[in-house]
Amino acid sequence: MVEARPAVLTVSALRFLVGVVLSMPVTGPADPLKVAQGTAAWVLSIFAIYLFNGVNDVAEDRVNGSTRPIAWGALDPRSASYVAAAAAALALGATLDLPAPMTGIIGANLVLGYLYSGPPAPLKESSCATVAVLVVSGLLSYLGGFTIASGGQAVAAPTGLLVFAALSVGWMTLVGVPAKDLSDCAGDAAAGRRTIVVTRGARAATWFMSVSASLLVVGVFAAVALLGAALLGVALAALAGAVAVIGAGRRVRSGWTERREQRRPYRAFMVTQHLVHITALISGI
Repeated sequence: MVEARPAVLTVSALRFLVGVVLSMPVTGPADPLKVAQGTAAWVLSIFAIYLFNGVNDVAEDRVNGSTRPIAWGALDPRSASYVAAAAAALALGATLDLPAPMTGIIGANLVLGYLYSGPPAPLKESSCATVAVLVVSGLLSYLGGFTIASGGQAVAAPTGLLVFAALSVGWMTLVGVPAKDLSDCAGDAAAGRRTIVVTRGARAATWFMSVSASLLVVGVFAAVALLGAALLGVALAALAGAVAVIGAGRRVRSGWTERREQRRPYRAFMVTQHLVHITALISGI
């Protein structure tokens, strides 16, 4: 569980549940048992992916001084691989009596996870491919929730869900990726990855994520005002998160070089993800 990152598993469950809740203005109430089963299938797929990623990221994690269990020798990589494979099988098995598209959604997510970390040419080595994987996986999480809420029927997704999914995916890729890269620069460089931090430096990365966070907040407020999306609480939560990310980025630009300080923007990004999704759940319910 530690290797698969509990914070990531939690926000993955929240994404799926937000997909359910923001769909209900169109689909009506969802079956709670199906929601629980679908959420379990999705989280199991994410668990398998992150565990598999830990197995394949050992060299970089050690260079970065990561405290992930595989990197510091507390978890055997072979055992982790077996557990990841079992979790992937359970994730697919959990979809058998759910709406048919769920099997394809979970399967596609698992394939993406393998392609991202696994041989022969892991997509994680390319910044553009990393962003593409995050975009598709993020959209699949909301699509999964929508599929459960709609029972697999062909209905139009509500505006609120579309706007929220766009905000969330943008936050993951335009803010989360450079924020994470700040503290992983040494390992990424050693592995030959050409991230924005490796190629342009920390200053450029912090400016990029700060501007991106600001534009995303403006976009969600515009959607509330112009499209009538019932996401005012989400917009306010995103605004608070953007302020935190920008402030953390300024600390890095001021010359902080310790990994703990370089992690501040990523921690602010991650807390904001949780806050925005919890706000959406509360307002949607």
